[in-house]
Amino acid sequence: MGAAICEGEKVLAAARSYPPELAGLWEFPGGKVEPGESEAEALRRECREELGVEIAIGERVGGDLVTGDSRFLLRVYRAALRGGEPEALEHAGLRWLAADELDDVPWLPGNRPVLAALRELL
Repeated sequence: MGAAICEGEKVLAAARSYPPELAGLWEFPGGKVEPGESEAEALRRECREELGVEIAIGERVGGDLVTGDSRFLLRVYRAALRGGEPEALEHAGLRWLAADELDDVPWLPGNRPVLAALRELL
């Protein structure tokens, strides 16, 4: 699951620090759903672990995306900050991007299809 954390007219993007073949590519923060978790619970947990923030989950952005050589299903949800200031605890860096800046970073291929839908929201 991925969180498109929006603040004003910008969305938070995170640069991967690992694995080496993905380092430097950008993504929406998030991760895998653990057994017994809902998608929303997983996103809130992942954002606490990766960014040190609390978020509120909103509507889905775009459709289902297949990533990782077709091994993973990615669903991106719009989110809002509810507590804390994002820190790159597990990422190489963070950037707030406006709609016209979304193409300024090299996105993970699996995250790219969401950008068109996200532009409309910003």
